Amino acid sequence: MANPYHVWLSEIMLQQTVVATVIPYYAKFLAAYPAIDDLAAAPVDEVLGMWAGLGYYARARNLHACAKQVAALGGFPDTIEGLRALPGIGPYTANAIGAIAFNLPVLPVDGNIERVAARIFAITAPIPAAKPAIAHAAAQFMQDKAARKAPGDFAQALFDLGATICTPRGPSCERCPWRGACRAYAQGNAASLPARAKKPERPRRAGVAYVLLDKVGNVCLIRRPPSGLLGGMLALPEQPPVAARWRDAGEIAHVFTHFSLTLQVKLAVVPKLPPGALAAPAKTAPLPSVMRKALDAALNSIDDCV
Repeated sequence: MANPYHVWLSEIMLQQTVVATVIPYYAKFLAAYPAIDDLAAAPVDEVLGMWAGLGYYARARNLHACAKQVAALGGFPDTIEGLRALPGIGPYTANAIGAIAFNLPVLPVDGNIERVAARIFAITAPIPAAKPAIAHAAAQFMQDKAARKAPGDFAQALFDLGATICTPRGPSCERCPWRGACRAYAQGNAASLPARAKKPERPRRAGVAYVLLDKVGNVCLIRRPPSGLLGGMLALPEQPPVAARWRDAGEIAHVFTHFSLTLQVKLAVVPKLPPGALAAPAKTAPLPSVMRKALDAALNSIDDCV
């Protein structure tokens, strides 16, 4: 069976994030924290810095809190109830760890398995309204003998089926081992399922990011409040940190899950940063993606003036 630490770490990182983005972060975390005790012992600010750029930063805080609890317990619980009691672990993640690491008879229903279930049972209602029906349909997969014998292997086989054959666009139905049981294939509408309701347009927000640099390339930063947007992360100030000759350095756009943000970037260069300022080298500061965009815009504006 798989290492529960590895399964948990990958599943947390894969929430709302594509595999290609996760792979280098996953490798970096395992290199820095080979065991969950190593992650638990690390300072939370270090973990947040390692996470910078991966997004959805509450995950990083929950990751650290969960690691501390698991280390205190001496290992991951081997029941769904015990897993659900840990910070940041919901039904899907608990089922993924339970099935893959502990061979529990549960099915973690991700987007791939949702798609397979919607097509096998020809569920035509649009997501998200169809999610309860799809979850009920997916639960029927667990009646398969292979699922009862090896739930973890069965779940990963379904993940692979959805990722490689029953794909979102252009499914390879002729290669599918379940083609004969697929109602959507029989009806000729597999490629159109699952249907999705039209998403509302994201609200637009605007703000300002102040980039204060010193002569040796350090940037003045703040620490965001522990909860809320970019909670606990390093960031650029939203207000001028000092009185200085601020100039426009362009603007950047960034898309969050629920809104779009445009930041006007203001730049000033001073001989020294204010005493006690939180500072880091501008080119390597561990910043969230939106803040890195703003800082890079400021640095590029300096290069353009040279």
